Amino acid sequence: MSNQSSSLNASIIPSEFTNPNLEVLYTAEQIKQRVIQLGQQISQDYAGNKNLVLIGILKGSCIFMADLMRAVDLELIIDFMAVSSYKDGTVSSGDIEILKDLTHPIRGKDVIICEDIVDTGLTLFRLTEILGSRGANSIRVATLLDKPETRKKEIKIDYCGFQVPNKFVVGCGLDAAGRYRNLPFIGVVKNPSL
Repeated sequence: MSNQSSSLNASIIPSEFTNPNLEVLYTAEQIKQRVIQLGQQISQDYAGNKNLVLIGILKGSCIFMADLMRAVDLELIIDFMAVSSYKDGTVSSGDIEILKDLTHPIRGKDVIICEDIVDTGLTLFRLTEILGSRGANSIRVATLLDKPETRKKEIKIDYCGFQVPNKFVVGCGLDAAGRYRNLPFIGVVKNPSL
């Protein structure tokens, strides 16, 4: 009997989605409804436009952009970039290195950069300069989260899901050392060392 109960306990796998080290800020349902609203707003703002390009900044934006593009009722194309501004540190330098570039030209297109979170604004400011030099008709920014308390460079955010406090947030593409990207909600990590 004791062997049976110990093997039962060994087979219980802790749930990442109910991790006690996380405090939920925005639920999956709140995020879903807000992304639908953003998609409707973009659909209105670009009504009749056939040159819309959504550019996801990897890796964090993948979930937000996938949900957002399904809420935009327009003809559009998507592309991706991967950039790094952290070099060997943990603070953005604002000087970015392009790790993966776009696969299609954006000259004459209307671009919406899709981000998971805007914090310092340094990387996004430089990225808009780079994309602007490539002949886009317009460049706007859509972000799931905005953390204005940490802003070092002013940047216009055209479509914002939620503002968050200056805390370490994860979920819906945002990670902590590669973990938590798959959470269906946005949460605060209570103890980052766990």
